[in-house]
Amino acid sequence: MKLLRNICRILVGIVFIYSGFVKGVDPLGSDYKFTDYFNAFGMSWMGFSTLFFSFLLSMAEFLIGICLFLNIKLKTAAWGAILFMGFFTPLTLVLAIKNPVTDCGCFGDALILTNWETFWKNIILLAMTLVIFYTRDKYKSIFNFLEQTVLLVGTIIFMFCIQWYSFRHLPIVDFRPYAIGKNISEGMTIPDGAPHDEYAITLKYKNKQTGEVKDFTEENYPWQDTVNWEYVNSDQKLIKEGYKAPIHDFVIEHPELGDITQEVLEDNGYTFLVIAYNINKTNPENQEKLNRLAAYAKDKGYRFYGLSASVADDIRKYTAAHQVNYDYCSTDEIQLKTIVRSNPGLILLRQGTILDKWGHRDLPEVEELQNKDLASYCLQEQQAITDRYLIYSLIMLYIACIFLYIIRKYKRMIK
Repeated sequence: MKLLRNICRILVGIVFIYSGFVKGVDPLGSDYKFTDYFNAFGMSWMGFSTLFFSFLLSMAEFLIGICLFLNIKLKTAAWGAILFMGFFTPLTLVLAIKNPVTDCGCFGDALILTNWETFWKNIILLAMTLVIFYTRDKYKSIFNFLEQTVLLVGTIIFMFCIQWYSFRHLPIVDFRPYAIGKNISEGMTIPDGAPHDEYAITLKYKNKQTGEVKDFTEENYPWQDTVNWEYVNSDQKLIKEGYKAPIHDFVIEHPELGDITQEVLEDNGYTFLVIAYNINKTNPENQEKLNRLAAYAKDKGYRFYGLSASVADDIRKYTAAHQVNYDYCSTDEIQLKTIVRSNPGLILLRQGTILDKWGHRDLPEVEELQNKDLASYCLQEQQAITDRYLIYSLIMLYIACIFLYIIRKYKRMIK
């Protein structure tokens, strides 16, 4: 029984850690998902709270996971886990039956599950959580109370730093199909031999003699008997979903040139794209910097466009008010929110490959780009960001070790 208890504790802990982390590194993604949920259940008035719930959910999951995995504050963690599973298991059953939101978002963009897959995953987790909950008094931690408190507080600080940095800048880990290094054209391609959607088609025919309307399949419908039967209509039902490309509905519609998607994705030169899914919600503080970057790009012969899902009149008002010196094109809002978690954001393309992306707080200065190969500049910047993440992580790990050492030293002294 002890082995079963510990297996359940570790496995459930890992799932909660993973779920909390992938949400924590992308708080705006969870924010958008909460908005989808509230709209689907007729609770759009709760829209003001979506970001708060995004932070709270990922923090709670990560904390519960760490407590279970390290066997600290186990009784509290067991209550947290059972409350989570007790709420989300029936919720995912409702989602699976009614399908108001196709992707539950339980693992963010890192792992996409159907609603039924999510429900059965939760059934398994609930069973293991019940084992943990009913045996919660039998777990003994190797850490004393003070050490457990330090680990708990350290986890909260660590997770909040990740959440806040990812919210203020861009996700520190990008699981989306528009991540740096990904090729948009390849993401839109369906591989040869990939399965297609399968539909069951029902054909309705009316009997001219009796007036009866009867359902037929494609194999037995009375297409030759026009004397007795008259076609009414047909229905089709998806019975098996085929392969779905990671990127779909990505179209760049220029107000004058029309669809320029392929021109942009196949261009051998560099293309800058300003992403502003809602022009009325965009942060205008850095518009002057974007105008300077647009002037630089035009001087170098690079493409520079804005992409937005806003209506033409709103775009026209914004561009006039801020002297925008580049054209805005129309693109699907969901795709724009997926491309970059910033409004506005900026991405750099070459032949459809995303070389770099910036949030509005981190836009590059024109002076940084002058007389430089942009591809090399992007690689150097990404390496610098990676090095910075590593240094921050090592510092936090060092501080945590120092704290635990001091606590253990103090414990020996008072003995």
